[in-house]
Amino acid sequence: MATAKPISEDDPQNKTFKRQRSSALFSAAAITMSLAGLKSWSAQEKNGLKDFCLAQAKVAAILAVAHFGNIYEPAYPRNDNHAPVMFWVVNAILLVLTLATWSHKPSSPGRGGGPPRVVILGREQTEEWKGWMQWAFIFYHYYRVYYVYNEIRVFVSAYVWMTGFGNFLYFDKKADFSIERFVSMILRINYFPLLLSYFLTVPLELYYVVPLHTTGFIVTMITCYVGFLFENKLGWSYWKSRSAAVALSLLAHVLFYETSAVNFLLLFSKEYHFRFQSDKYSAWMGMACGLLWGKIGEYMQWAHGFENDSRRQKATILQFFGGVVLIWIWYALFGFMQDKYSYNPVHPYVFILPVIGWLMIRNCSRYLTECHSSVLEFLGRNTLETYVLQFHLFMSHNVQYIPVVVPGSGPDGTARMKFLNMLLCGSVFVTMAVWARKNTVVTQLSVVDLVKNIRGTVDTSSTEVAPATKEETVELTKMESGMSDVEKTSK
Repeated sequence: MATAKPISEDDPQNKTFKRQRSSALFSAAAITMSLAGLKSWSAQEKNGLKDFCLAQAKVAAILAVAHFGNIYEPAYPRNDNHAPVMFWVVNAILLVLTLATWSHKPSSPGRGGGPPRVVILGREQTEEWKGWMQWAFIFYHYYRVYYVYNEIRVFVSAYVWMTGFGNFLYFDKKADFSIERFVSMILRINYFPLLLSYFLTVPLELYYVVPLHTTGFIVTMITCYVGFLFENKLGWSYWKSRSAAVALSLLAHVLFYETSAVNFLLLFSKEYHFRFQSDKYSAWMGMACGLLWGKIGEYMQWAHGFENDSRRQKATILQFFGGVVLIWIWYALFGFMQDKYSYNPVHPYVFILPVIGWLMIRNCSRYLTECHSSVLEFLGRNTLETYVLQFHLFMSHNVQYIPVVVPGSGPDGTARMKFLNMLLCGSVFVTMAVWARKNTVVTQLSVVDLVKNIRGTVDTSSTEVAPATKEETVELTKMESGMSDVEKTSK
């Protein structure tokens, strides 16, 4: 009887068997860990299965209201609601509300009890900025004020600029390139718009800002990760590593948007092809500003600190008029164009002028950096939801019609009745938007907690919804010292 030949360690069959066994063991371990994480998440009192399911039920109710609003009749074509005077009336009302809710909060002392920090573009001021731009954006749609098209384009680009700016500061400070952070932001930006698009059978390109923000976030995350690798793997200095990463990002933008490669977007739609080219450098410019933000913070502390009243007064005057000049240059050379087809090609390169001009004016004194309007901040916190729901609740039939809820508020109705109709529809619209945001955030936090439970990172990963506290915004980069982590440890 033949004796079985021992299998060699180098035998191909033995190697294959070992690989298959290792793969099976790994898969079993992954499944076990996933089930354990799912069980742990399901038992959580907060941001667990219960909160997640409850949030989905509420979102379903919001989707039902949005569907009803979108198909509501009677309604008349939005173009018949052309009312420039009313556009300025509602903006005057917002100005009154802004002044009525204007508050001042002195800067808190610096670290170690040092002099108070001059904080620019903190959380409250950022939300305020988003709030008044969103107000103008929505009523531009509602009252069909064609001649402010160029200004509205600047507002849209400012939003995308903030995506690059805010996320650059976050990643540069936290170095949090985790799956949790990625999932958190993708859900926050896309979850509710995707549901609206699917259940209302609306093309996603109607919400074109959503893919713009998503792409801006991903590009910023990749850029910051490359800079992080340059610093920590190659030992480059902070400035060299970040500047190289931002420069490479610019090169990638140029190679895509300034060549025929951009026609790849036509595979999706002509609308995306146009929208992405309109904001092709917006997020990148936000990253570039984020790179310089530490130096800008140093200047603001020097110019508007407590040490020199004369210098502070001169800086206020120069900043204010400098900002006015930048906005005037934009308007005199480009903004005055009434033909949007003439303005659109130059917009991606010049929108930054009024953006910087506004920031200079808004922060031209220490007092102004310490003030904000709570009503504008409220509007700014809900911009994503008010953006997507305006098409179905404030207006209807995918933004093409104005719903007539109040009798006598049709196209031939009186201005008073139309105003009452707008207030009623607006009340429902804002209420649903706030509710949608709240439940989107619950969904976001719940899913992130699920990922953390599955990965076993519950106690170590960040689940922040947004990057910064007021104080963090100025100190969100390591630029004040101008030294990398490698340099610091070598001293």
